[in-house]
Amino acid sequence: NEGTQSIFESKSMKTAANLISRNATCWCGSGKKYKKCHLLIDQKEVSPSAEVPKPKRKDRNIIIKTEEQIDGIRKSCQMTKDLLDMVEERIGVGVTTNEIDEWVHLETLARGAVPAPLNYGRGQGRQRMPFPKSICTSLNEVICHGIPNSQELRNGDILNVDVTCNFHGYFGDASRMFVIGEVPDRTRELVEVTRECLNLGIEQVRPNNKLGDIGHAIQEHAENHGFSVVRDFAGHGVGIEFHEAPQILHYGEPGIGEALRENMIFTIEPMINIGDYACKVLGDGWTAVTTDGTLSAQWEHTMLVTSSGVEVLTA
Repeated sequence: NEGTQSIFESKSMKTAANLISRNATCWCGSGKKYKKCHLLIDQKEVSPSAEVPKPKRKDRNIIIKTEEQIDGIRKSCQMTKDLLDMVEERIGVGVTTNEIDEWVHLETLARGAVPAPLNYGRGQGRQRMPFPKSICTSLNEVICHGIPNSQELRNGDILNVDVTCNFHGYFGDASRMFVIGEVPDRTRELVEVTRECLNLGIEQVRPNNKLGDIGHAIQEHAENHGFSVVRDFAGHGVGIEFHEAPQILHYGEPGIGEALRENMIFTIEPMINIGDYACKVLGDGWTAVTTDGTLSAQWEHTMLVTSSGVEVLTA
């Protein structure tokens, strides 16, 4: 992947405009190609003709968190976990994703937090619509960023529910898979292997390991089971902003990429497909689906790099 190589190989280059390929996913978390998102803005900020260098935006650099920030992020992450626990207790056949969205929305507000996805960003396409709901619900062939609706869950469905709380300005992000009723063995294997991929990625998190170590562990395990790893979406830094640097690819080569440092906080959120990894975004500008219509699964945690390893903040 040309974009990935440019990120990993250009170690001496510090700006997003130099680090990211035009066709790679943008650093901001929008899911759009860099050339159609922040490329022109970044190029302007590093223009050699500028009389006074502009300061780099903080969300373009890795934010090493302070102890105070870590404490706030930890509280937000535990709230996100509690909300997913609530969903797990209530979800089942006949429930709509709109109902799940309402449960999470009301409970988030009752706890003094704000659902971070609501009115976030601008989607792809002509509408450029901010995300209209409080959670993402990605059903069956939906890879990520599915919009809750009135469709009832049926026996045999698999659903990812992605929750992010903004609690006093600190963000906690996690998602889980839910198997509805009885599913074929291969479907259940997809869900279980995807969770194993997340755990194997987490095992690579420790100071001085590289981002490529995380991606390699995930890719190797998924492909050993005959599944594919989505390339167009990635994990990300989180905590002070909803989406921060660095980008956490779920594929790659060991020993390359940014070195992990103590007090970095980011998500790992592998998206694994039964079929090909290619995807497309639907007309709503948000919903990403597999191009071949096969099933996709995802699990996600937010984690902190500690002095000796990792603390999973949303566990």
